[in-house]
Amino acid sequence: MPRILIAVTHLLGSGHLVRARHLARALSGAGHEVTLASGGMPAAARQDEPFAFVQLPPVKVEGVDFRNLLDEAGQPIDSERRAMRQAMLSDLAMSLLPDVVVTEHFPFGRRQLAGEFMGLIAAAKAANPQVLVLSSIRDVLVAPRTDRVAEAEQRIANHFDGVLVHGDAAFLPLEASWPASPELTGRLHYTGYLADAVAKAAPIESGEIIVSGGGSAAALPLFELCVAAAGLLGPARGWRILVGRGVSEAAFAGLRDSAPAHVTVEWARPDFPALLAGCALSISQAGYNTVLDLVAAGRSAIVVPFDAGNETEQAIRAEAMERAGLARCLRLDGETLLTPMLLTQAVESMLNDAPERGVTIDRSGGEAVCGIVARLLEQR
Repeated sequence: MPRILIAVTHLLGSGHLVRARHLARALSGAGHEVTLASGGMPAAARQDEPFAFVQLPPVKVEGVDFRNLLDEAGQPIDSERRAMRQAMLSDLAMSLLPDVVVTEHFPFGRRQLAGEFMGLIAAAKAANPQVLVLSSIRDVLVAPRTDRVAEAEQRIANHFDGVLVHGDAAFLPLEASWPASPELTGRLHYTGYLADAVAKAAPIESGEIIVSGGGSAAALPLFELCVAAAGLLGPARGWRILVGRGVSEAAFAGLRDSAPAHVTVEWARPDFPALLAGCALSISQAGYNTVLDLVAAGRSAIVVPFDAGNETEQAIRAEAMERAGLARCLRLDGETLLTPMLLTQAVESMLNDAPERGVTIDRSGGEAVCGIVARLLEQR
């Protein structure tokens, strides 16, 4: 039974961890012995996971400042925590003797954690010289500087055997966000989008407008805009705003207290897919997992990508969705500032005349990735 070690650190929200868990479940289901090591803030997990889970001393960031890593208390991490994390990963590699090591996002991102990822790879190769080393990335990467492109590609060439791209090249190729060289392109393995292999939820037919924003506090400006728009539209239709646990209790209370009576503000719920499948309209950001939920639900959608700081990932994905007829894309800080009135007009338009869906996207990533890994192991 091949042994696989996956290393992930989510810093803003939980999207990277969610995707890594999907990957771990898929590979476990194919008969692999999988261990997932997470270095971000602890997040609730299902009790029946088919893989082993290891929590490293966590790190996080504040806002979009990815350069400064913080501990649970919001203090800058010290060299002792860095050394402890690296030692735990190296010890895992030496004890598990993995046949496959997967680094989520690295080396295309997480440069501030390069030491521990490279230490993990070195330890794995020392423990098993034939180990297969793969990078696991989403469909869209943050637009890089030229020197960082060269650095990432050099690491791929020297230390990795391939790159798992969890996306659909026909819908949104990696080249839309990352200038891949011919050498890198030859190492890419598109898996399709990676979602959990669960039965489609029976719709909760509410006729509501469902507003969601992932797990972080980055969606607060969108939530506040929706509360104002709901007030302008009036009580003819209910709204439900689902708030991620990354939002503080105080901010949640403020949002709830400011909402009119026909707007329900509550914490994110495990039956979100069922709510989405029965809504009249979804308003959300354009994170990887949110988009998969939207596509699965097949309901009308407005996406407002998170684009603070230098973040470009969600905007690229949201614009691709609009081109494909999967959603209407609005920007908080575009050429025209998104106001409650403009959002209200967009909501009315979508409720009355939703666009035709032009394409479907490949969501079979769990099945495909198992075949890709099996083939690469056989070649190895």
